Amino acid sequence: MKSFIRKSKKNGLIRYIILTVMAIYTLFPISFLVINSFKSQSEIVKTPLALPKSLNFTYIINAIKEIDLANSIWLTVLITVVAVTLIVIISSSVAWMMVRYKSNVSSFMLLFFTSSMLIPFQAVMYPLISLFDNVGLKNVVGLILMYGGFGMSMSIFLYHGFMKSVPVALEEAAIIDGASVFQVYFKVIMPLVRPTTMTVIIMNAMWIWNDYLLPFLVIGNGEQKTLTLSIYFAKIQSGQYGNAWDLIFPAVLITIIPIIILFLILQKNIIRGISDGAVK
Repeated sequence: MKSFIRKSKKNGLIRYIILTVMAIYTLFPISFLVINSFKSQSEIVKTPLALPKSLNFTYIINAIKEIDLANSIWLTVLITVVAVTLIVIISSSVAWMMVRYKSNVSSFMLLFFTSSMLIPFQAVMYPLISLFDNVGLKNVVGLILMYGGFGMSMSIFLYHGFMKSVPVALEEAAIIDGASVFQVYFKVIMPLVRPTTMTVIIMNAMWIWNDYLLPFLVIGNGEQKTLTLSIYFAKIQSGQYGNAWDLIFPAVLITIIPIIILFLILQKNIIRGISDGAVK
């Protein structure tokens, strides 16, 4: 019995040590970013791991002004909100129709959507950009449409898996009470698939918010820039005279704060939404 207790304590201690090391490894990049966002250029270069002498917000204010982060934040929020809204509405309605109207066509469409997840973006990158350029959509509107298309396949897969568990009797009862198709969709179906919707929102919002490659290919160094583009071009310009870390660290900190807040608000639904969508 004593040997069992000693072995159990030993295993618990090893488990805590491993978890502590993993937590430090995970939190180190964010901690490094935060402490260096309140330092001058010389402080960052001399003592990058030391805590700042004071919480000086001057560097954050300078980053907002010099990189024009206010406009970049507004454009990134607009692109993310519109693209995610498109993905949620179209994916959920398409998945609902495919579940309720089973046929060879709906089975083929589900296979078509899910198989598109296997195609890497680099394989269609240049043909897609050329096509959108030819039709006059190499701009913010075209960027939103691209995000909507790329985010559709995984979202449909998740919604399709969850909606198979929604009883048809609920929809029939609503229709008998006089509800239209749109009322059934918005007032019966969407509240039931809320965990999956939260998962779709956070997965696509994190990807769109942090994406650099697609905005670079579509809008490039134009007047309108997303947050990632603004930071990249600020880094390029300052790189001619050395890296302006007192500008870059605060800018990156401002960039990640909104998406971290969104993740913390919705994170409880992520695992539940993924497991429900994949298993049911």
